[in-house]
Order: sequence, then C-alpha cells, then structure tokens
Amino acid sequence: MTEWALWGCLLFLTAALITDIRWMRIPNWITLPAFLAGIIVQAVINGWQGLLFSLYGSGAGFLLLLIMYFIGAVGAGDVKLFAAIGAWTGVLFSLQVIVYSVLLGAAVGLVLILSRRDTGRRLRSVISRTAGFLLLRKIGLSAVRQNGELLRFPFMLAVFPGFLCAYYYF
Repeated sequence: MTEWALWGCLLFLTAALITDIRWMRIPNWITLPAFLAGIIVQAVINGWQGLLFSLYGSGAGFLLLLIMYFIGAVGAGDVKLFAAIGAWTGVLFSLQVIVYSVLLGAAVGLVLILSRRDTGRRLRSVISRTAGFLLLRKIGLSAVRQNGELLRFPFMLAVFPGFLCAYYYF
C-alpha cells in the first residue's frame, strides 16, 4: 500500500472513529464519499488496473463484513466502512485489517467483560452455551447478554489500531 492510500484512509477512519465512539454508528456521509474517493483516486492514478484493484478490494471487505453483520458481530456502518477501506487499499490489505480488527476487538471485548462486576456469571454463561453448542448442537451462542441486552462497543476501537497494525506489518 502506498503512502497516499494510508493518508486517504486515515482521514475518513478518524471521522468514523469519532462518530462511532460518540453515537455508536458510522454514518453514510463518511462511508460513501470514502468509498467513491478510493475508487476514483485508484482509477486516476493507476488506470483500469487501479479501478479493478479498488473494486476487488471493496468487494472483499464488503462481503466478509457482511457475513459478520448477518451473525450480529458488527453494524451496517462497519460493513460499508470496510468496502471503503478495500477501495483505497485492495484485497490483501483489507483482509489484513479485518484480521487485526477482529483480534483487537476480541481483546477489547475481553477487557470489557472482565471489568464488569458480574464477570463470573458471564463466564459461566459462555461456558454453558459453548458446551451446549458443542454437545447438543444448540444454536444460541451468539453473544454474552447483560440484563437481556447484548454487550456492545464501538468496533472502531479495534478497526483504527487494526488498520495501523496492518500498515506496520504489511
């Protein structure tokens, strides 16, 4: 990935981080211009090859996050955001960002769970759901709940450092 793609992505990722932390959503006024700008910039700089590079990258990011959206792991804004990341950076880099983001997201989730008072009850719930899924094939292992609601956090807390890790190691 080139330096200009890094700075282009960081611009809209910073805006997405701020809105996700503040309102737990990533609005279309961030994701759509980022997506279009990535496609246009790649096409202008690299021609048809850049256009294909951008479209393949956005498709890969979009499809993988769409699967995560259907299982309830991320929001729709995250799906569109990864389409934009792929438009700027291509398939390989966007896949690396997804891997780092999921790993960092798991770490953030673990810290949140351990910082709550009812950690023991949650851990027992996760263990019993896992055992029920593995032994009885019961499907209900989607997320830990607190008072009937899913525990949520802004995924951008994992995506932003995941993007930086992917850039550092790419």
